[in-house]
Amino acid sequence: MDIQLKRGLLDICVLKTIKAKDSYGYQMIKDMKPYIEISESTLYPILRRLETAKHLTVHSVEHNGRLRKYYHITEAGLERIETFKKEWNEIMSIYEFIIREETDDDKERIS
Repeated sequence: MDIQLKRGLLDICVLKTIKAKDSYGYQMIKDMKPYIEISESTLYPILRRLETAKHLTVHSVEHNGRLRKYYHITEAGLERIETFKKEWNEIMSIYEFIIREETDDDKERIS
């Protein structure tokens, strides 16, 4: 898969994971596991990029004597998900065009 496309999809997956409630890295990986395999080494750069883009914020909470970073989606993050949903319709249209069966006219034009 094209790296830029995959990167964009992973960003949206991470935002979707924290849409309903704040979460921390390990929990996000578990939540996404049924749908997509993502490692910590992939997740944390995505979280930093989304924070820089102001799509999420971070706050720390003490848990078992250690600080745990929780991520919270922002209004900009919510808007990014909605924009993606609209863009996805165009992507699906392109996909349908690419996979459609060739007609006889298409085959003649290629020859």
